[in-house]
Amino acid sequence: MRIEQVAANENLSFEKTGDGTLLIHLQGAWRMHHGMPSASRMEPEFRAGSSPRRIAFEAAKLAEWDSSLLSFVWSVSELCIRRGIEADRTGLPPGLRNLLELAEAVHEKEDDSRAKRRPSLVERLGRASIATADSLGESLSFLGQVVVAFGNLARGKARYRASDLFETIQECGANGLGIVSLVSFLVGVILAFMGAVQLQQFGAQIYVADLVAIGTARDMGAIMTAMIVTGRTGAAFTARIGTMKVTEEIDAMTTMGISPIEFLVLPRIIALTLMMPLLCLYSDFMGIIGGASIGAGMLGLSPAAYMGESIHALHAHDLLGGLFKSLVYGILIAFAGCLCGFECGNSSSAVGEATTRAVVMSIVLIVVSCGIFAVVFNILKI
Repeated sequence: MRIEQVAANENLSFEKTGDGTLLIHLQGAWRMHHGMPSASRMEPEFRAGSSPRRIAFEAAKLAEWDSSLLSFVWSVSELCIRRGIEADRTGLPPGLRNLLELAEAVHEKEDDSRAKRRPSLVERLGRASIATADSLGESLSFLGQVVVAFGNLARGKARYRASDLFETIQECGANGLGIVSLVSFLVGVILAFMGAVQLQQFGAQIYVADLVAIGTARDMGAIMTAMIVTGRTGAAFTARIGTMKVTEEIDAMTTMGISPIEFLVLPRIIALTLMMPLLCLYSDFMGIIGGASIGAGMLGLSPAAYMGESIHALHAHDLLGGLFKSLVYGILIAFAGCLCGFECGNSSSAVGEATTRAVVMSIVLIVVSCGIFAVVFNILKI
């Protein structure tokens, strides 16, 4: 076979064989900081009249090498693809061939992802509708299981630990008094200050007590308590149940014949249902105290006069309405927290996503139910 020497230097040389093959000799040490040759050295061979039909590599004299050699061979391969020339890599070191195959696999995957068409608007709406319907179905299924669990509780057949119930009651109630006190007091201060700025213009500053007492008892106390419990307790419900799902503890319960709904959900719903009205009542008291601080410090009202006006302004239906709202909010928070915990994926990141979803769902449910209560109470003249 006739061999024609074409070019040569310290690291790279070319040979043309009689069968139209361009043999690339790789030799010496290929290090990036040495200023290695680039694939542009191949251009003269392709522009010549006798362009090769095939390219092969020979690396018998190749010493140590790094990514500069990988970059060179990759560029030569792409040049061959563009010109429709066969490239034979069998003469390369096995490690270099493996790296090239890995790079090609990643490159093909990126190309496939770019080639995927963007779904149309109708398709995206359809997928969103299907996902919403599936989520609604799972929520209804979970609600049905909770109702069955409460039925078993009424018949005395529910299986859960009383110690878990008492621990959850303490977590939902007594452990949350500090943050509820702070937020409720500040809300009372804000309501009183905003009312005082306007009512002082008419010499009706005594009615700040009415504003704070009625606003806190009817809505603000229940809503602020619900928001605090959502971020503090509802998120904790989701995180704990989601972690138990990731660690397959829930699957172990099911295998042992223990209902996870009865063992995990019942104590949490019962505890939050019992504690929310008490926390709301405490929040109402702290809100009125916050309003009284503004009344005494800014408006010059005596504490006795302020509290007397607050008691005179409040009616039983104001307090009971707020307590009923808080009861419903507690059920919604516990339901959303437990539901998102059971729908959690099987990774640590899924626990965080489920917790965020639980907080958002709880807030949306609280706001929607608050609007419904406002309309219904207005119709009932409450």
